Amino acid sequence: MPHHFTGASRRTVTKAAVAAGLTALFGARAVTARAATRLGPRTLDVSVSSAALGRSAPVRLILPSGFDARAGRTYPVLYLLHGAHDDYTSWTRETDIEAFTEGRDLIVAMPDAGSTGIPTAWRAGPDYETFQVEEVPALLARSYRASGVRAVAGVSTGGYGAMAHAARHPATFAAAASYSGILDTTAPGVPPILDAIVAREKLPPLSLWGNPVLNPLTWRDHNPRARAAGLRGTGLYVSSGSGVAGGSGDWLPETLESALWPSAHRFTDTLALLGIPVTTHYYAGGGHSWAYWKREFTASWPMLARALGVPE
Repeated sequence: MPHHFTGASRRTVTKAAVAAGLTALFGARAVTARAATRLGPRTLDVSVSSAALGRSAPVRLILPSGFDARAGRTYPVLYLLHGAHDDYTSWTRETDIEAFTEGRDLIVAMPDAGSTGIPTAWRAGPDYETFQVEEVPALLARSYRASGVRAVAGVSTGGYGAMAHAARHPATFAAAASYSGILDTTAPGVPPILDAIVAREKLPPLSLWGNPVLNPLTWRDHNPRARAAGLRGTGLYVSSGSGVAGGSGDWLPETLESALWPSAHRFTDTLALLGIPVTTHYYAGGGHSWAYWKREFTASWPMLARALGVPE
C-alpha cells in the first residue's frame, strides 16, 4: 500500500501521581504486561493480563520514532480495531501503518477482540469493551507514556467497536472512524449477520447480547445508532459501499457490504437528526475487504490527525 495511506524528583512525583490516579480510576482492573516481544525497531506485541477477559490477551503496538530517546514526552494514541474472523495483527499485515506513522508522534495500539472481532461486553463471555476502553489505555499510560488524547478506527466489526466505544463512553475519544462497520445492530437483516459471525466461531447461540426480541434493552444499549447522542463533540467518519449494486461480481464480500449499507445510512441519518456532524463516504460497488478499507483510512486520516494533534 502506498505511503500516502498511507527535575528528577518532579518526575518521580508525576509518575506517582499517575499511578495513584490509575489505581483510583481502575481499582482491581489495573492490568499488567506479562511479556513484550519486539518485532521491529518500533513494533512490539504485548501480552496483557486482563481481569475483564479472565486471561491474557495480546495488543500490538507501534511506538513513535525516537520513543526511547524522549523519556519525558507523552503521546496520543490511535486505536485500530480488527474485523471478524481476524486478529490484532491484521492492520500491520494488510496495510503499511508502520511506515505511514514513521515520524509522526503518536502511539498506534491494535488490541485483540477475540475471534469474532466484536469488541463488546458479551452477555455470556468476556468483556472486550472494558479491555479495550479501560484496561489497555491504563497500561499504555503507565508503561508507554500515553497521553489522554485518543482516536479509534476500525473495519467491519471493528468499525462497530469504534462507534460503540465512542458513543458509550462520551468524550473518551476525540475522533472515531468506521469502514464498512455494523452501525445499527437492530436494523433489518443485521442480527442474523451477527448470529452468523458467532456461529462461525462455534460459540453458543445468543451468547453475544441474548435474543434481540427477548433482550431488546441489551441490544439497544450496545447499538451505536441508539447511543448516537453520546457522539456529540467527537470527530466522525463513516464509509460504506453499496456492494452488489454496481459491484464487480465478487459475490460474498459484495453481498455482505450490501447487507450493511442500509444500517450505515440509518446510523448517519440519526446523527443528522441529532445535529451531530459526520463526514460520510458512501460509494457505489465495493466489497467487504481491505482493498477498500485501506483507501478509506487514507481519506479519514486528516480528521483523525487533527483530533490527535499530529501532522496530516
